[in-house]
Amino acid sequence: MRIKGMNREDAENIALWTYPEPYELYSMDGSEEDVGELLNGDYMSCRDDQGHMIGFYCSGISARVPGGYEAGIYEDDGCVDFGLGMKPELTGQGSGSRFVEEGVRYLQQAFPGKGIRLAVASFNARAIRAYEKAGFERIREFASPIHGRPVEFVCMIKGPGAAASE
Repeated sequence: MRIKGMNREDAENIALWTYPEPYELYSMDGSEEDVGELLNGDYMSCRDDQGHMIGFYCSGISARVPGGYEAGIYEDDGCVDFGLGMKPELTGQGSGSRFVEEGVRYLQQAFPGKGIRLAVASFNARAIRAYEKAGFERIREFASPIHGRPVEFVCMIKGPGAAASE
């Protein structure tokens, strides 16, 4: 896989991705606001070995879920926050674990010695399985409003910080 800084063309493409129910909360609306978010410096595009776009990774504040602040999951600065998204047509086909592992490897190189923390919608069982396969542990659950409705999330951590956050 090839991971590189997000460019405008990739951001405009990703901002138009739409996911089927119940994953629609991960969809963007193609707005300039969404494109701007993807271009804020926290996002990386990911392509396969043939050069086809397969997804994105993000880190830092852009990877955080608003309800996580109130739940206190972002108080540990020993972890870097991790977000990711696969192209909708590629989800559910068994390649999620490799995609997660590549992102973890990238973050471990970029932030050596830090744990990796993510938040995933609790109904997203296939993503949770991929994260657990990559060594993430469930730490706690919390709610966050997404598109005006409450959604339950699971905070998961890999590496340093996992035991301290329980």
